[in-house]
Amino acid sequence: MPSRSSSPAHETPDVPEPPELYAPEPGDVHARRAAALREVLHADAVARDEAGGQPLDAVRALKASGLNAAWIGRAYGGEGASWTSILRVVREFARTDGSIAHLYGYQHLPLHITAARATPAQLANWFPASVRENWLWSNSGNVMSRTSTARRVGTHWVLDGHRPFSSGTHVADVIQVSWDGDGGRYTAVIPADRDGVGIAHDWDGIGQRQTGSGTVLFQGVRIADEELLGRPGDEVTPFVSLNSLLQQLVLAQVFIGSAQGALAEGRDYTVRESRPWIHSGVERHTDDPWVQRRYGGLHIRVQAAQALAEQAAAQLDELYPQGHGLTAHARGSLAISAAAANVVAGEVGLAVAEEVFEVMGARSATRARGYDRFWRNVRTHTLHNPAEYKKRTLGQWLLDGSHPQPAPYR
Repeated sequence: MPSRSSSPAHETPDVPEPPELYAPEPGDVHARRAAALREVLHADAVARDEAGGQPLDAVRALKASGLNAAWIGRAYGGEGASWTSILRVVREFARTDGSIAHLYGYQHLPLHITAARATPAQLANWFPASVRENWLWSNSGNVMSRTSTARRVGTHWVLDGHRPFSSGTHVADVIQVSWDGDGGRYTAVIPADRDGVGIAHDWDGIGQRQTGSGTVLFQGVRIADEELLGRPGDEVTPFVSLNSLLQQLVLAQVFIGSAQGALAEGRDYTVRESRPWIHSGVERHTDDPWVQRRYGGLHIRVQAAQALAEQAAAQLDELYPQGHGLTAHARGSLAISAAAANVVAGEVGLAVAEEVFEVMGARSATRARGYDRFWRNVRTHTLHNPAEYKKRTLGQWLLDGSHPQPAPYR
């Protein structure tokens, strides 16, 4: 049976230039800067996705853009960008490169933990250096794993073991490491090139191929007391526990940006290359009412997901300045918003990235075009972040008003 896009060879009729989709907010300087960098990343996004490994040139371009240190406060030399702006940057990158979007967004998890737990002296040391040297931060302290330990040797610690799913450590400048010891969980910030830190380069996911989300090895890694973030017995305040919600909001933007990218690239392909179905009765594929309706429906779903994510980001910006004064109730309210945004974004990302192939047609489904990267990227993340449990959290809140207790992914 012929495909929907099959037809006798003929010249594609002239079509009007389609409108620009998903332009960044005019007043958001960081999102606009990200949109310009996205155009650079787009040039070889498909090839880099196919190659996997380390996106060294892309990371250099990210650092040159100045966006890497945008969130760090002005007191330390940064730009003090809002969470809304940072999350929009993630979304912009995900429109073509889910890996860079992921690495950029996830570096803000250790940045938040450092801001929330570090001493003034540590902040005065790390944050200006991060701005000055354009550090890319990463986290190798997977909370689901208990595979690293440290022992006290004289005046320092010695870390051994490994951690899985350490996204970004393969290109990071500094990493946050964790281990479980007497009294609980320890966390420290160390240079990524510290002696004894090894990258296994064993990530082989179907998506997010340049995130390096594999194993980090620790063999006799020395850690000084001044590199520790707090102590195991320190209270995990609602403010500190925002990290898991930041993760959800970052992923939501990766999902939405991927949906936007799939829809925009699919739309351009449809306008310029798709052929009408042989029984459609139209000369141009874009004149087919079925095609028009499908694109309209997909666009509406993407806009709805974006609106939910923007709403949650605005709520985060409103609450974040409260710092350690943030209440459990306020944190819980944000958790509900973040869960809703994440669930919808994931479902929309998967649907759009898959369904757009139907309106592009059979010739679009080639490895060389790379349109499948959007679905693979979203699918990879949503498996690590099951929507089912967020829906249960939302349902429980709806039924009895209880907020989720702070925990990984909640």
